[in-house]
Amino acid sequence: MTRFTVNGRAAEVDSPPMARLLDVLREDLRLTGAKEGCGEGECGACCVLVDGVAVNSCLVPVCQVEGASLTTVEGLARGEVLGAVQAAFLAHGGAQCGICTPGFLMMAESLLTETPNPTRAQIRAGLAGNLCRCTGYQKIVDAVADALSAREPAC
Repeated sequence: MTRFTVNGRAAEVDSPPMARLLDVLREDLRLTGAKEGCGEGECGACCVLVDGVAVNSCLVPVCQVEGASLTTVEGLARGEVLGAVQAAFLAHGGAQCGICTPGFLMMAESLLTETPNPTRAQIRAGLAGNLCRCTGYQKIVDAVADALSAREPAC
């Protein structure tokens, strides 16, 4: 039995300890936001946050998240209200086919937490582990930059 918190809720799964976190999230917990792109940790489509750190869930055995706090793309919105990054992706057309989008959203959340005021170069570097074949990346970078301005307090 592996116990952890996901999106603020306690979870307990009876999966083999070396089962991939991605599979446990999608199959056991029905959290299908994280996508399998490559299965090798190269594309970022399966990115989730484990104790606030972005990880490729296709590479993490579920036994490694015992007692951890996970956030998946499903945990970014508050009910029907999108998070700042999600809203910015929608406004800028940062999502195309949708396979890479959850990973980009999670990496952007992580980046904006770790680097509160990133430059465009830092945004590009922070998202470099995610691959997209549809957008050409500019709309994604614009969305993250816009989400940053939405998070900054008004003067």
